[in-house]
This record gives sequence, C-alpha cells and structure tokens, in this order.
Amino acid sequence: MAPFEWWGGKESHRGTPVVVKMENPNWSIAEIEAPSEEDFLSPINRNKAKMRGRNAKQLTWVLLLKAHRAAGCLSSIASATFGLAAEIRRRVKAGRTDSEDLAADNYNESRMVRARSYLVIKALLIISLVLLCFELAAYCKGWHFGTPKLQFQHVIAAPFGIKGLFDGIYSKWVSIRVQYLAPPLQFLANFCTLLFLIQSLDRLILCLGCFWIRFKKIKPDPKRSLDLESGDGEWYFPMVLVQIPMCNEREVYQQSIAAVCNLDWPKSKLLIQILDDSDDPTTQSLIQEEVLKWKTEGANIVYRHRVIRDGYKAGNLKSAMGCTYVKDYEFVAIFDADFQPTADFLKRTVIHFKDNDEVGLVQARWSFVNQDENLLTRLQNINLSFHFEVEQQVNGIFINFFGFNGTAGVWRIKALEESGGWLERTTVEDMDIAVRAHLKGWKFVFLNDVECQCELPESYEAYRKQQHRWHSGPMQLFRLCLPDIIKSKISFWKKANLIFLFFLLRKLILPFYSFTLFCIILPMTMFIPEAELPAWVVCYIPAAMSFLNIMPAPKSFPFIVPYLLFENTMSVTKFNAMISGLFQLGSAYEWVVTKKSGRSSEGDLISLVEKEPKHQRVSSEPSLGEMKSQELVKNLSTKAARKKKKHNRLYMKELSLAFLLLIASARSLLSAQGIHFYFLLFQGISFLLVGLDLIGEQVH
Repeated sequence: MAPFEWWGGKESHRGTPVVVKMENPNWSIAEIEAPSEEDFLSPINRNKAKMRGRNAKQLTWVLLLKAHRAAGCLSSIASATFGLAAEIRRRVKAGRTDSEDLAADNYNESRMVRARSYLVIKALLIISLVLLCFELAAYCKGWHFGTPKLQFQHVIAAPFGIKGLFDGIYSKWVSIRVQYLAPPLQFLANFCTLLFLIQSLDRLILCLGCFWIRFKKIKPDPKRSLDLESGDGEWYFPMVLVQIPMCNEREVYQQSIAAVCNLDWPKSKLLIQILDDSDDPTTQSLIQEEVLKWKTEGANIVYRHRVIRDGYKAGNLKSAMGCTYVKDYEFVAIFDADFQPTADFLKRTVIHFKDNDEVGLVQARWSFVNQDENLLTRLQNINLSFHFEVEQQVNGIFINFFGFNGTAGVWRIKALEESGGWLERTTVEDMDIAVRAHLKGWKFVFLNDVECQCELPESYEAYRKQQHRWHSGPMQLFRLCLPDIIKSKISFWKKANLIFLFFLLRKLILPFYSFTLFCIILPMTMFIPEAELPAWVVCYIPAAMSFLNIMPAPKSFPFIVPYLLFENTMSVTKFNAMISGLFQLGSAYEWVVTKKSGRSSEGDLISLVEKEPKHQRVSSEPSLGEMKSQELVKNLSTKAARKKKKHNRLYMKELSLAFLLLIASARSLLSAQGIHFYFLLFQGISFLLVGLDLIGEQVH
C-alpha cells in the first residue's frame, strides 16, 4: 500500500505533511492513532512538557497539603478558643474579685479611693455602651459621612430637613459633641501627646547614650586592679558587713544564707547579719536553725529579730545599723532574701572604692533564675533589662547618680551616716537614701557586668502589688525631698535632672499619659470623632519605643507586641499608685512583701558546691544530688501549698476597661479606622486576659 499523507496537530503544526508508512495492508485509517503534541516536539521540549505536567501534579499536592495544614490550624484555634472560654467560665464562677481578695489579705487600701476610680471607669463603660447602640442605629439610618466636618456641616445646613424624632436627637448630639465635647478632649489629647513625645525623646537619648557606651567600650574601672601580691592586700579586704533583711520568706532563706556564707572574703573581716522580721514562729525557728548550722561550720553570722517591728525594711536596716559593733566596719553589702551573690561578688565591687573617696555606692545588676517561667516573667525581664543596661548604666556613667535598687549593692557606711541613715518615711527607702546621698555630693558606680541572681514574681497578684509600691513610693519621696533638692548646694543641672527627669518625667508623667492617652482618650475619640489621635501616636511611635525597650533583651523580640499591650495594661495600676503616693491617699504607706517561690537554677547549685571552701564541708552536709533533690521537693511542696491557698482573682478595673476598649473597637469599625480598630481590639483582649488573671502563674 502506498504511503498517504495525514494533516493533524495544533494550528502551529498544520500544513506540515506527515508520512505514515502502512506496514500492514489490513489496517484501516480509523485504526491509525493520531500523533500527539509531543510527537512534534524536540527531545528537549518534550522533557520540558513532561516536567510541566509533573510540576502541576506536585503543585496540586502542595496545595492539598497546605489546605490540610490550614484546616488543622483552624481546628487548633477553635479548640484553643473553646478551652479559653471554658477557663474564663471557670474563673468567673470560682473567682474572687480583687476587692474581696484585698480585704482577705488585709490590704489596707482606702475603700473610697478604690471605689471612686472604679466608679469612673464603670461610668465610662456604661456611656460607651449606650453610645455604641446609638451610633449603630444612626449608621443603619444613613448618618455616616466621610469626615466629622462633613457630618457637622450636614447638621448645620439642613436642620429643618430632618425627619423623625431619632434624627433630631442625633443631630443635636452631633452639634453638642462638636461644639462642647470635642475641643476639651482634643486639648487633653494634644497635651498627653506632647508628654508622650517628651518621654519618648528622653528614652531615645538614653538609648543613644547606651549605644555610645557600647561603641566606646566605656565601663567603670577601678583605679587599681585587684592584685593580692602587690603588698597592699590589706586594703582589698576591708571590714565588710553583709545584711539580709527578710520577713516571712521561708521559701528563699536557705539559698540566700548559703550564698552569702560562701562569699570569697576573709572570715575575720566579714560579718553576716540575718535581719529577720518574720512574725511566724515556725519561720523564725527555721531561720535560726539555718544560721546555727552555718555558724558551726565557721561562718561569722548572727541572727537578729526585732521585738518592735516598725518601719518595714527601713526600720529593720536602721535597727541593725544601730548595733555597737557596726562602727568597726567600713562597708555594708545588702541583699534581699531571694538574692544569691556569686562568691567573688565582694571582690568585684569593693575594689571600686579604692582611691575613690567620693564613691558612696556600688550597685550590681540583677539577673533572674526564672525569667523564662511564663509570659509574665518574660515581660518583666524586658523591663528590668532596659532599666539596668540603659537607665542605670547611662546615668551611672555620665552623671554618677541613679536610684539604689535596695539590694545587690555595697554602701560606704560613712555615706549612709552623713546622709541621715535609713528613714521609715516612705515605702522606697532605697531611693530615699540614694537621693539624700546624691544631695550630699556622693557618687554612685553601676557595674553592668557584675550580676546577682534573684527571682521575678510569677503571679500577677504579686507583680501588681510590687508595682504599686514601686510607683507610689517615688511620689511620696518627691513631696518630701522637693524642698531639700531646691535648697541643696549641688549644681543647677543636677537639680534639674532630679526634679524634671528622675521624678516628674520618669515617675509621674509616664504612668499618667500611658493610662490617660491609651486607655481613656483613645476610646473616647471613637465616640467623639471630631477629636482625633493620629496613627503615628497610636501605633508607630509606641512600636518604635517598644523596639528600643526590648533591645537589651534581644531574645525577647518575639514578645514585642505582648510587651507593648501589657505595658499599657499595667498603666492602670501604676496610675492609681502614682495618684495615691502623690496625694497621700489609700495604700500609699502600705508595704506588701513580694511572694517568692524559692527557685534556684542548677548552675547556682553547682557553683555553690564548687566554690565552697573545703574546710567548711562536714559529713552531714548534703551532696549536689541531694541538694538538687531537696530543692525539687521544696519547690513541689511550696507549689502544693500555694495552690491550696491561692484563689482565682477577677480584677474589676481591668475587666471594665477591657469591655470599654472592645466597645470602642466596635465603634471604630463604623468609621473604618483600621489601625485604631486593631489597637483597641488587641488592647481590649489584653485587659480581658489580665482582668481574668490568665497571665502569669496559673491555678489548675
């Protein structure tokens, strides 16, 4: 059979004759399979076509896999949401309000002060809820315009064209808020924004100073290095008094006493005072037994308990400094009950007093054994890292002054005496003595490279009470010290730094604008849109400041958003404390000991064993394994006891502000304010979680 021609394929191949040789004459034309597209491609193009088909299949599988993962993620989110809802229901059902809990703990805050602040927040919540319903009804009727100005112009231009009672009421409301409510609210917003910018500028300058210190590698070096073979070794071991004030802190007394008893310092030149203010007889006996144990092992340690326990920590320290033997000592090192100094702590701090007669205080940095315990401790670590590495380091390098932290520091006893000693007039006796010493001309040294381990509060209740004292006390002190600052003989710039930067800007203005601007003014601008807060105030500058705050703790960068939200949430407590201290209201003079859990890292235990002098070891002393097992048992028993005693708490101020912010976020949807909506939404959720006590240590 003669060959025949077949025309086929796509249009690009049409017109190309294909010769098919019929080897079997019995085949019909219908039995001949038409050539495919690949028959007309070169081998390279044919491989590309196969790869495209394979890639299409792979893409399909990838898409299916991602869809499966997305479904799993959604189911996880749903289960987490249901779990959170169940936890909220349990908290609401079994929880105690903060007012009930404060009464149970004998926390003597004025009921009138607490009731007034809560009443204001509750009134704002009710008003915002009513306005939201009002705005929703107006929105459904078409009362929504591009800008508030157009809205007001519409009301003024067509007052007689309004139909219906609701339209008349709404137009009157718009007129009232434009003429009477918006101007004062806008003025207050502008004023708080100005304070916000000034405080942000101060923080930026501090960060630039810290960067300069790192760039130039500046650090306070002693005038003479520690060289025990120089023949002047006697000075390097002056008489040092170590004090550990404590009060009912049975979880931590063992580790702190053990740490100071193993300080690398001649025993003849070191005296340890355990200043026990405990009112629990069992705790007193346990501490006395621990002191006796170390005394039999060669430590020069004494136990002191006051009969009249007035003045809290300041009274305790003042009583101890009144002992007759204190005059034989030149320096005093102070450690709180949960602090664990390393063996070389005194060698690395006392050396800075050599040939520096103007130095009155050497302060070491804190580090934390439980900074990764939960979200609350991680956020605290961000704040304190910035405080030490930026604020205290910069102030120590450039102006030789910062607030004493109350612990992990060494004082020249002469500086304490010349400054008037410890006074019980405030709850921040450490800041009080630091300010008075600064007014007398004493210089301070901050050592960023010398760390002393301690413990962070793991529950929101403990952290809240600690922050109340830390922000109420400075305002008490400011009232008391202002006349002395003005009359002092220090330079004008040092006076300005104390008054405007140290007290007003960082202690008063910061909590004031944080609470007023972001928790009150911002949600109110949603219901009075004629007063506006620009997006850079709501989002961009706070994000930049949070970025600067988190730089000293780079491992905490994933928590930058929770940190920003949590700081605004804590502004409620800080604002109340600031007002209480400034006007001497409520719990301004109340001291609550921060609860401890008694945590010690394994590295601390290893260091304690390795650095302990051989001659102090006795047969009855536990080994490292025994110490670790005892530590574990102690932690478990402490947790069990704490779970029995602790109650779930509902913080009513935070819950009220949570609903206020969430209502304001719903209102912002009507005006399509994207950044404001997201900020209010997430800030409201943050307040809700804190109000339900779902941050920090949990009770199961």
